[in-house]
Amino acid sequence: MQFHHHGYVSGDPRVLPAEGTGVDRPVELPDEIDVLIVGSGPAGMLLAAQMSQFPGVTTRIIEKRDGRLVLGQADGIQPRSVETFQAFGFAERIIAEAYNIGWMNFWGPDPERPENIVRTARTADYAYDICEFPHLIVNQARVLDYFAEAAADGPGRILPDYGVEFTGLTVHDAGEHPVEVRVRHVAGPREGEERTIRAKYVVGCDGARSGVRDAIGRTHVGGISAHAWGVMDVLVNTDFPDWRTKCAINSEAGNILHIPREGGYLSRMYIDLGEVADDDNHEVRKTPIEAIIAKANAILHPYAIDVKEVAWHSVYEVGHRITDGFDDVDAGSTAAPRVFLTGDACHTHSAKAGQGMNVSMQDGFNIGWKLGAVLTGRSPESLLSTYGAERRPVAQQLIDFDREWSTLMARKPEEISDPQELATYYLATAEFPSGFMTQYTASMITGTDAHQGLATGFPLGKRFKSAEVVRVADGNVVHLGHHAKADGRWRVYAFGDESGAGVDAWAAAAEPLFARFTPTAADVDAVFDVKAVYRQAAEDLDVTCAPALFQPKTGPLGLTDWEKVYASGPSKWTAADVFADRGLSADGVVIVVRPDQYVAAILPLTAVDELAGFLEGAFLPAS
Repeated sequence: MQFHHHGYVSGDPRVLPAEGTGVDRPVELPDEIDVLIVGSGPAGMLLAAQMSQFPGVTTRIIEKRDGRLVLGQADGIQPRSVETFQAFGFAERIIAEAYNIGWMNFWGPDPERPENIVRTARTADYAYDICEFPHLIVNQARVLDYFAEAAADGPGRILPDYGVEFTGLTVHDAGEHPVEVRVRHVAGPREGEERTIRAKYVVGCDGARSGVRDAIGRTHVGGISAHAWGVMDVLVNTDFPDWRTKCAINSEAGNILHIPREGGYLSRMYIDLGEVADDDNHEVRKTPIEAIIAKANAILHPYAIDVKEVAWHSVYEVGHRITDGFDDVDAGSTAAPRVFLTGDACHTHSAKAGQGMNVSMQDGFNIGWKLGAVLTGRSPESLLSTYGAERRPVAQQLIDFDREWSTLMARKPEEISDPQELATYYLATAEFPSGFMTQYTASMITGTDAHQGLATGFPLGKRFKSAEVVRVADGNVVHLGHHAKADGRWRVYAFGDESGAGVDAWAAAAEPLFARFTPTAADVDAVFDVKAVYRQAAEDLDVTCAPALFQPKTGPLGLTDWEKVYASGPSKWTAADVFADRGLSADGVVIVVRPDQYVAAILPLTAVDELAGFLEGAFLPAS
């Protein structure tokens, strides 16, 4: 963590000085705002935290509840989400209170006594085979708390406006604030009052029954399968030996997905309630908790649970739906979108794959930095059209994966020919549920793969996979990607050639190029955080001899940033070698990474003209 660059800080360095709209922020909703976020779920709260890093943008978030979420339904946190938490500054704290999924066990009918279940497989969880971040379970409410803290402590000082319900909107053809939004106060001293506010952009993060989606004429496409599941968070005593291990349980009586929760005692159980009759008319949703518990005990036989408390429960029919568009612009139109949909407002599926909250947060991350870039004049308005183009294919992949996983989970014993099949599938598909399969295709912010061979371990369009390097200034071994915070900046990593001369020459040529797109009154690294990674050992390098691009002087005191120059191993500090581990060319390579941590461009050190062309497509010249 870096601070003091604006002067000595004696308090919590995570609380950044208020700037712009964060100074004297009005308590009441203004009549005109830049970005209105509707809904304070995972996508909405992440978006608020991101927009707080753009204090020049007036952002408000409305929520019809009268306060914070107390008990969330979602709880699965995939490694990509933990990586995102790290960028927002709270990964270590949430890991400390979460349940860490280290193993997943599989149970099936005992061949000799089929009415009983026996353990059939025990597999290590996939997280640490893929990245340095764990696979967690923690209440959605706590995730929202952390994002709320990041939003409140950011320069924009964004706080949810609770007790305000969205009732409708109209997008006008003209005007600086063309989206007319109607809201109603449903709690507090102004309860019952209705009013109209105007916004430049609206983001619907208001769930599966989204009013924003309805207001722009978008519809969910898909249906509900004829299968129901009960879900309950319970405190129990039990003789089931794997109660504190994630389990998939298949028996003659049905199926259970069992997931231990944070805190050491609580667990969540998804209990198979079987096929739903065509004429059921959703009556299955009225299944009492006593029946769900009885079904769980039938599946667990010869083991049993003695339920002491039910913290929450529900019944749902598996549905797979995706919205016909993620913004308010029809296909083929050249108009810029004004209204966007995220999370359950545009894709719904079962809960058993542990994906809903995770994919929703990435929706918010994707649209957040883009809104910030457009509203601060860094990028053209056309950037906003890439949101739907990028996120809708991801949602469709999620629907397809969840449909297959749900089908496998709901099978009867006689439909299973290989008891190891589910365990094999769980591990074989691990990269997708972990959140690392997303790969954006060529666009104004993702280049071509013409130079992919220079960096085979950093696939274009995929998230930048961090690697250990040595920080030259102090000799500490650090993860290169962990230095990248969710502050709206682009990251540029110049990986050196054999002599180091190539990266120095690149820096001299590229410095004026980055300056062209950086406001003159801002810090020189306010838009592009540029770092060098040399092949030489750290002990053979001197930060003060690096090019000026890697020694920027920032803040009101003009202090030199000592954390832009890195070295690869192996050295006396680490055996890691990013150049070997990531397949980097001996001639060096430049990796450009978007603010949401996805690789945007891969270029030779000698291709400064290509870098210029890419930046000219993604940015507007600064004033």
